[in-house]
Amino acid sequence: MKRWILGLSVLVLGGCAMGPNYKRPQVALPPEFRGAPASDPAASVADTKWQDLFPDPTLNQMVTTALKNNFDLRIAAERVEQARAQLGITRANQFPALDAQVGFTGTRSSSIGANTFLPAGTPIQSSYTSLGAALSWELDIWGRLRRLTEAARARYLASNEARRAVDVSLVANVMESYFQLLEQDLELDISNKTQGIAQNSLNLVELRRQRGAASGLDVRQAEQLIYAASAQRAAAERAIAQSENLLSLLQGAVPGTQARGRKLEEIPLPAQLPAGQPAALLERRPDIREAEQNLVAANAQIGAARALYFPQISLSAFAGGQSRSLLQLASSPARVYTVAPAALQSIFNAGQIRNTVRFSEAQQRELLITYQRSIYTALSEVADALVSFDRLREQRVQEEKLVATLEDTLRLSELRYRGGLDSFLQVLDAQRNLFNSQLTLAQLRLQERVSVVQLYRALGGGWS
Repeated sequence: MKRWILGLSVLVLGGCAMGPNYKRPQVALPPEFRGAPASDPAASVADTKWQDLFPDPTLNQMVTTALKNNFDLRIAAERVEQARAQLGITRANQFPALDAQVGFTGTRSSSIGANTFLPAGTPIQSSYTSLGAALSWELDIWGRLRRLTEAARARYLASNEARRAVDVSLVANVMESYFQLLEQDLELDISNKTQGIAQNSLNLVELRRQRGAASGLDVRQAEQLIYAASAQRAAAERAIAQSENLLSLLQGAVPGTQARGRKLEEIPLPAQLPAGQPAALLERRPDIREAEQNLVAANAQIGAARALYFPQISLSAFAGGQSRSLLQLASSPARVYTVAPAALQSIFNAGQIRNTVRFSEAQQRELLITYQRSIYTALSEVADALVSFDRLREQRVQEEKLVATLEDTLRLSELRYRGGLDSFLQVLDAQRNLFNSQLTLAQLRLQERVSVVQLYRALGGGWS
């Protein structure tokens, strides 16, 4: 019996696996990213550790805390463990199942039923105990179970890539939320300063009105900027509280105030942002790797479905002892064994197997398209981030020049108003324009840093 089982094992291990073997699809990739600056082709900002991307200890501490306590990341880690356990369950089906069996049977026949003609004194009741081991094994000659294990392994790897994608997104989300908070602090500071300037202007106008050098219209015009700055301050305070709540949630904590490090304008930007080669995205981006593993799983499912066309061969066996006396269970006369190989071949199932194969093939084609889309989406995100950083930098430089010009314009307008050469409307227009331009400059500084984070995430940085 042992030799027979050994022979079947060799047959199973040497059997073929139905269905196509996976081969990575060929996807046309450009030689370089659109809008990429001239740099070393092998260099990439994604190789930078996230701790070194922006030199701010407070930001780095927030990211570290988030990577430790974030709820989404912890959920993703548990999903990896679930997929790992499911792989173990599926893989176990490839091996024989051996169970210990013990049973007691007691019977008594009727003396006035089917056994009416038994001679008097014949025993009509009996009892015995059986003890042994039962083996059951599906012989994976066509590779169905191996393909199912291959699919489960790919799904486990896909779940691990999904967890890494959460890592990347979490690092980026914390950075963006922190920069958003600093920008809102800057807006609040601009609003407070503008309100103070507007109050000084209002005091001046009221003094001039008392002396007959200004009208009530000038007073109302001076009040306008105070109200506008006060409204902006309230909006900034509301946004600050919401950003702090978001950062608390990202770090797995209850809503609360958040520490600040450097001011937004004091956080330096990387001197260069090399993008590297587009082909590196296939290995660096977790979402692309996840899509590929899902494609591997779908490819293996085709083989598992095609194997159903062939007989399913199984082996069951039992070996042990059976005796009326417990003391004799281990004796030679009590030995029993059974071997029962079986084969199941479907003859008619109304096209169920054929449609199962069609279904698995359609799923594989769908996931192939999904894989291709994920690659081109990544290329688009990198190109968007590159052009955003380049154009935002130029826009920010021009806005800084505009702010400087408007500051000088406001100074000259106030001098002309004090000298009686212009109405207060000129001063109000200069104050409004400066206020709006300062807010725009703050937002551009935010967007410029966010574009660096977006490029970093688009290239797959943040977890490796």
